[in-house]
Amino acid sequence: MMDAVADSRPHLHPTLILPDWPAPTTVGAFVTTRETGPSQGSFTAFNTATHVGDDTESVAYCRELLRAQLDDDRPLLWLDQVHGAKVQQDYSPDLPQADAAVAFDKRYACVIQTADCLPVFLCDRLGTRVGLAHAGWRSLASGVLEASVAALALEPDRVMAWLGPAISNAQFEVGPEVRDAFVAVQPEAVSAFEPSPYRLGHFMADLYRLARLRLERLGVSHISGGHFCTACESRFYSHRRDDGRTGRMASVIWLR
Repeated sequence: MMDAVADSRPHLHPTLILPDWPAPTTVGAFVTTRETGPSQGSFTAFNTATHVGDDTESVAYCRELLRAQLDDDRPLLWLDQVHGAKVQQDYSPDLPQADAAVAFDKRYACVIQTADCLPVFLCDRLGTRVGLAHAGWRSLASGVLEASVAALALEPDRVMAWLGPAISNAQFEVGPEVRDAFVAVQPEAVSAFEPSPYRLGHFMADLYRLARLRLERLGVSHISGGHFCTACESRFYSHRRDDGRTGRMASVIWLR
């Protein structure tokens, strides 16, 4: 059945964004977009998420095409993301509940899915360890970046990060409880919030700045990326722009 589906659908291969960072050549990484692929309707055109109501055969085929982008036949480590701070540190086919993953060898590739939340790619300067974090505001506030860097078991000055496609501060309005959650832990996080022009007492939150502040506080100084807006750019899925009826981009990192 899968062969019949595959043969009948045009534009099958995903359009990818490659991180613009000085990672060693032993590190492979990319983010998918929604520009090309087999998905239809609200999920056009490359949705890898099984939990959003998309056709199961289309999702399965997207996942097959996604894995084919790697250099070999290793499995993808999919996660049940719950907006927390747990880091998966080994391969499991059983959809472990976590919001980040690390890999120290070539047995599997780390994957997270996003549609406005921030994917944070991590590796060491020698290209021997990689990690990937799902950093929406809840995960950030819960300490997912702190947990991810700790899981790499490296001195922070040996870690580099790339901030992938996420919603920009111009599109991300939040309530005062979000601002309070960050400022209570890190007072300088106040700089990542501006008063909302739309609702009194609300704020426009800068996920990129919040992530940078958390990483810098840990001692991670080599931080790249952070120049996208998933809600503004049609090549991305956006949960907020599309009222929740949308697919997910996949971010992938692995050791070659």
